[in-house]
Amino acid sequence: MEQSVITTVLLPVALGVIMLGLGLSLAIADFQRIVQYPKAAAVGLGCQMLVLPFACLGIAHAFDLPPPLAVGLMLLAASPGGATANLFSHLAKGDVALNITLTAVNSVLSLATLPIIVNLSLEHFLGEGQAIPLQFSKIIQVVLLVLIPVAIGMTIRSKRRDIADRLERPVKLISALFLALVVVSAIVKERDNLADSFRAVGLAALAFNLASMFVGYVVPLVFRVERRQAIAIGMEIGIHNGTLAIAIASSPSLLNNPAMAIPAAIYSLIMFFTAAAFGMWISRRA
Repeated sequence: MEQSVITTVLLPVALGVIMLGLGLSLAIADFQRIVQYPKAAAVGLGCQMLVLPFACLGIAHAFDLPPPLAVGLMLLAASPGGATANLFSHLAKGDVALNITLTAVNSVLSLATLPIIVNLSLEHFLGEGQAIPLQFSKIIQVVLLVLIPVAIGMTIRSKRRDIADRLERPVKLISALFLALVVVSAIVKERDNLADSFRAVGLAALAFNLASMFVGYVVPLVFRVERRQAIAIGMEIGIHNGTLAIAIASSPSLLNNPAMAIPAAIYSLIMFFTAAAFGMWISRRA
């Protein structure tokens, strides 16, 4: 009964609150601003949509992950950046406006790219006939779960900026609490296999996290994107929306496989420490 409440109530509510918080911080101008940063946005989105899935695929094979954990790591790679990236980018003196723009655009694009990557991963790692793909009806559920709270938050910000400003901070605090609860619930649900799962996927999750930040920071510099924007892209790509990945993996109406949520749960714990270390390193170099 307890686990049913977690998967059917806590996960959707947690994701809804986090997406509402994202919507409260977004405006139409954040989508339009991509015109101001065409090069940085193109490089950042290219890293997120193209480079990361292939890097993640290589890491999954390099660490010889069991199929459910490999799919879970690919699900994380397909998930958009988390709103927490804005905070870490600000602390590291990155271009927060670019972060907000990338988060907004990424969240919308992932509604199309995430099901494609997940379905291909299910077929690749589990084999044809064994996978339970994200069918169209399930994709619609993900879209509604993400899009409606974001739209509500953006509407509040558009109509009543004062209310959005007052709500933004408490919603962020509640979002952080829900994120912690989601991670803990995913770990508790797999507690019998947690030690084996951590040994199997812990180093792979760390390797993927470091690779994400490296790709997000170095590739823009190679393309001569200015340093503040490279910091923003590094944080955006290194901090994934683990709650979305956990919700899709654990929800009975979606993948319904708690083991696939373990990589996102472990990654969500790791990324705060690595992002802080990355930010400190960047600040010292500056």
